[in-house]
Amino acid sequence: MQDPNLTIKIAVLIVYVGILFLIGIFASKRIKSMSDYYVGGKNMGFWAVAFSARATGESGWLLIGLTGMGAMAGYSGYWVVVGELLGVFVSWQFMAKRFKKRSDSYGAITIPDYLHSHFKSTTQTLRILAASVLVIFIVIYVASQIDVTGVAFRSMLGIDYKIGALIGFLIVLAYIFIGGFVAAVWSDLFQGLLMFFGLVLLPIVVWFSMDHGTGVTNSLNTIDPTLTQIMGRSEDGWMNLFTILGFSMIGLGFLGSPQVYVRFMSIKNKKEIDKGKWIAVIFTLLTDAAAVTIGILARIYFTKEGQDPEAILGNNGEDVLSMITESFLPTILVAIFIAIVLSAIMSTIDSLLILASSAITRDFYQKIFRPDIKDENLTKISRTSTIIMAFTALIIAIIMNYLSPDRQIFWVIIFGWSGIAATFCPVIILSLFWKGYSEKGAIASMVSGFIAVILFNFVFKELENIGEYFVALDVLAPSFLVSMIIGIIVSKIFPPRAEAIKMIDEIDSKPEK
Repeated sequence: MQDPNLTIKIAVLIVYVGILFLIGIFASKRIKSMSDYYVGGKNMGFWAVAFSARATGESGWLLIGLTGMGAMAGYSGYWVVVGELLGVFVSWQFMAKRFKKRSDSYGAITIPDYLHSHFKSTTQTLRILAASVLVIFIVIYVASQIDVTGVAFRSMLGIDYKIGALIGFLIVLAYIFIGGFVAAVWSDLFQGLLMFFGLVLLPIVVWFSMDHGTGVTNSLNTIDPTLTQIMGRSEDGWMNLFTILGFSMIGLGFLGSPQVYVRFMSIKNKKEIDKGKWIAVIFTLLTDAAAVTIGILARIYFTKEGQDPEAILGNNGEDVLSMITESFLPTILVAIFIAIVLSAIMSTIDSLLILASSAITRDFYQKIFRPDIKDENLTKISRTSTIIMAFTALIIAIIMNYLSPDRQIFWVIIFGWSGIAATFCPVIILSLFWKGYSEKGAIASMVSGFIAVILFNFVFKELENIGEYFVALDVLAPSFLVSMIIGIIVSKIFPPRAEAIKMIDEIDSKPEK
């Protein structure tokens, strides 16, 4: 049966898309160089960067995945909030300014740029490896976001999955094609504000609309007493430990992921980082906690003792947000929430596509094959590579939907996130805090992190007896650890070049501006 309020929802979406296109058009006026297209000319303000970093880091996972996880996991889902909060704080407090200072000194506008300059590389091996891994995992990550777009359109508008995925894909591709990084950051600010107010206000509205005479804890205990166990729902203590680690270690991805750290490159100066830090921390705390809370309230409202939650709330709770907005909000606000879901998804897709485009255009084409070409001549190639990456991701998303209709959105997105994080975060951390870290060590870290993600996901999870523990732990934490250890060992065997250490000392000794 057709939704009688579909016209209102579509009208709100048209207004939302119109705003994005206006942002893209205004942003295009600032695109005069490759630096403008990829890092906004390194002149972005703290509000825009803070909201963009958080919106990019969260994605559709926050609204579709984490709300569903809250419904399935109960109180133990709040460990995700703890992990993300710590990751964001450590990143902004201890890493961002140091990274900004060094990347500016190197004149870097991409992460492979930064790595190549930091180690004073004499070959292009590290650049090629970094750019290749970026492209591979970004395409997977973007595919997972397009997949969420299709699910969101299906669950919230009743539109066919494939059509929904295609609509969302075309919208985001159009405005970043026009405005590049500036459009992505400005639209992230707009979309981040939508996400923030929508997520924070929704559980408050639901709470005051529900009959909560027995309280949340008692209500959850009536449905399933394990939902109130903050330390995990299993009777197996080891399983609970691995589950908590799996949830909380998601925050490791904020300690160097390229899509987040390119925003630190783009910020105007280090004083802006101090201002942006608290915006990022507050955004993370309130939105993540709200998402888990929405899931918990949905579990109470829609299910009863003995019922299969997935039969009611969708696979891994993916229908939670659509069900709770339809039940508690008027049509106009439901439509706005659909725009909020798309905001979460698109704010990540745009950033990732620009990152992948930079890897192909800047790090492959310009730096390796055409070092003589000028930045201003690369604009067309940048846009072409963006389109190619986007269509590749769209095809993967459609294939993934056909091959695995029962896939769990939360973990599909986390796989793409983990692949990028396990490959790059240990390298960024060690490069910032250990002068003994060498180029060969960085290459070893990236290769081992890349391989570890694949092994832990496709091999260790399938092992008899212990596989279920690795399913709970997921791939990021162990892959991250492997990458760190291998990088340190190889750097001890093959220490860094003396001139690289000297350059780092000179940069670090310069007074703060």
